[in-house]
Amino acid sequence: MPMQNTRSTAEQAAAPPTSLRVLSLNCWGLKYLAKWRSERLSEIGNQIAAADPPPDIVGLQECWTQQDYNAIRDRTKHFLPHAKFYWSGIFGGGLAILSRWPIEESSMMRYPLNGRPAAFYRGDWFVGKGVACARIRMGPTKRDVAEVFCTHLHAPYETEPHDSYICHRTAQAWEITKLMRGAAERGHLAIGLGDFNMVPLSLAHRIIETHSPVRDVWRLLHPESSVGAAKETAEKLRGLPMPSAEFNMTVNGATCDSALNTWRWNEAHKKRLFKGENIVVDSTVDDPGAKRLDYIFFSGPGWSLKEANVGMTMRHPTLHCSLSDHYSVEATLTSSLSGSVDDAQAERYLPLDTYDEILATISKYDARERTQRRLRMGHFGFQLCLTIACLVGVWWSPHNYVSFILMLLSSLGLSVGVIEGLMGGLFVGSELRALREFEWEVRNTRQRAVSRQGALPAN
Repeated sequence: MPMQNTRSTAEQAAAPPTSLRVLSLNCWGLKYLAKWRSERLSEIGNQIAAADPPPDIVGLQECWTQQDYNAIRDRTKHFLPHAKFYWSGIFGGGLAILSRWPIEESSMMRYPLNGRPAAFYRGDWFVGKGVACARIRMGPTKRDVAEVFCTHLHAPYETEPHDSYICHRTAQAWEITKLMRGAAERGHLAIGLGDFNMVPLSLAHRIIETHSPVRDVWRLLHPESSVGAAKETAEKLRGLPMPSAEFNMTVNGATCDSALNTWRWNEAHKKRLFKGENIVVDSTVDDPGAKRLDYIFFSGPGWSLKEANVGMTMRHPTLHCSLSDHYSVEATLTSSLSGSVDDAQAERYLPLDTYDEILATISKYDARERTQRRLRMGHFGFQLCLTIACLVGVWWSPHNYVSFILMLLSSLGLSVGVIEGLMGGLFVGSELRALREFEWEVRNTRQRAVSRQGALPAN
């Protein structure tokens, strides 16, 4: 066992770290749906344990089951002795944090806006997505505290700006930004990591880097890296040549949809793989679909970025498949044992038209949901009337089988109507109230931005 992994917790607390290795990975651990789930997640634990240098803090997403968490935990607890599996929603939040140092406090903050129960086939609402928060004590002073925020934002199902859930993801980015800003203002090392389901310089990305002092580790090292997949319009406008799979991983930081990831192959290649054939893909192959969805953000007095890389690209040793449909993003932070919190206290604002864009998105989604509520309540009223009509019809029914059909229609109609009524009357109402809170915050921030610009001296 490596010497650095044998230090006691007391020794680690007495000697604050001067270097910190962070790893974030979406494990793709969907129960019943993800192929070879148990085998892959067990191997993920093996590879985290074999990593060189070993990670000090690990954030996992889509680790849905306690069984898979325990499998990873068993393989890593000798050097990551402190860990937390987070519970949330109906089926769990899929989030976990593992740490070399003690977790003093933890909480699970669910996002107020998080999908719709009617979209049960997507599942975002049912899993209770949010932010897994952990306060990690690395040493005796305030600057030796790391506040880690692990998250998985709402998935995009269409390309922006046509994504019907862009309002949800924007609101979620706003919420985690507040948490990271608060940690930075307390003088702690703030680390935000996870599958943010956004591309660089998107609206959610700009909110995070503007309304908190945290920085995207990859863009610090590669400021000219891609802003999306090569086949998408935003990247095409840059006029750059088609990137290879290797270039996407080493320069663009692509963690998802890589041509090298077996779960993104065409069906013919997958069939060969599932039959046990170890298919090798040249890393120089064109890679038009790869993009960066996984991030590590950080901010802290005295902490700086040393390196960052895309990791966990190896395959399962016997199944020959990628360990997940995502690759990990990893970073090493170093401490200079000095620094101030002035940057964390300074307020920065987006351009005013960006706030107007957010407000327009909120307004558009608000109108959509109000229409949905009217339709669902109208459907409830229709089904209620149909139920009453069926019950009345039973009185004049000439045959028993007709009565049975009317009673069956009555029961089914009332059940559907009640579900629609609950969604329209309760859920949509709750969502509209969350939208109003989000709208108020954006308007309030915009007003402060206007006041700030008015206070600045003219050029």
